[in-house]
Amino acid sequence: MKVKKYNKKDMRLAFWLIIPTIFAISITAFIPLIQTIYDSFFSWSLRPGFEREFLGLGNYIRLFQDARFLSSLWNTIYFTVLSVLLEFLIGLGVALLMNAKFKGRGFMRAAMLIPWAVPTVISSQMWRWMYNDNYGVISNLLYSLGILEEGTPILADPSLAMNAIVSVDVWKTTPFVALLLLAGLQTIPSQLYEAARIDGASKWRQFTSITLPILQPTIAVTLIFRTLDALRVFDIVYIMTPGSQDTETLSVYNRSLLMDNIFSPRGLFGYGSALSVIIFLLIGVFTLIYIKSMNLKLD
Repeated sequence: MKVKKYNKKDMRLAFWLIIPTIFAISITAFIPLIQTIYDSFFSWSLRPGFEREFLGLGNYIRLFQDARFLSSLWNTIYFTVLSVLLEFLIGLGVALLMNAKFKGRGFMRAAMLIPWAVPTVISSQMWRWMYNDNYGVISNLLYSLGILEEGTPILADPSLAMNAIVSVDVWKTTPFVALLLLAGLQTIPSQLYEAARIDGASKWRQFTSITLPILQPTIAVTLIFRTLDALRVFDIVYIMTPGSQDTETLSVYNRSLLMDNIFSPRGLFGYGSALSVIIFLLIGVFTLIYIKSMNLKLD
């Protein structure tokens, strides 16, 4: 395949065209990131008269000795792995159904996006009401079926609360996953399936030999998008279980450090900055795992 060569004039034009984008990304992402990393090495606060104290890696060492941080780290990883796994499996099934030809397919494709279109703040509060142990529809249904004991507060029970939050996230975000996977499915030529049927390949063989291999780049991008979003989950947890450390994620804990203690004399702003760096690194690790394990090409 012949590779097109660009002349110097085209290269210069391309360089000048991307400068505004680089500038915007630098202002909104790179500079704040560098500032956060710098702040993480200090003990400081926005309290008037508070003097910075250089701690080196002290904030990071302190984090891994913090039981609340370790708990929020576990909650974040648990939420991410379980929600992304369920959303992918259910979303793939929905995408396969929506890719089939049937009457009303267009209407069903539009209708399935309704949960995803509802703002998270609204849907979280809505589900919080439905999980209420006094008048919640979901709670009363589980009580009547004998699955839960009467009066069990789902969102106040440490063994149930996080799974309840995961179920809400799955309900809301599965349509987004299905939409991305459906877009990938529609790029697969139908001739491949016709040839496979002529050769006597079963539906399962067609799925494993044609659908999954071709869909792999789409799956990788979908998993990366959802994992990045899940690792920094905040709103759904903060709204459904406000003040609970049993379901607290890294982002919720970080909000407490950076907002509730912004003028604290203990200098927790640098500590919160260190936690922000940990979240950034955690996201990077998960992204690299996906790229390496799925052989995703970045070119």
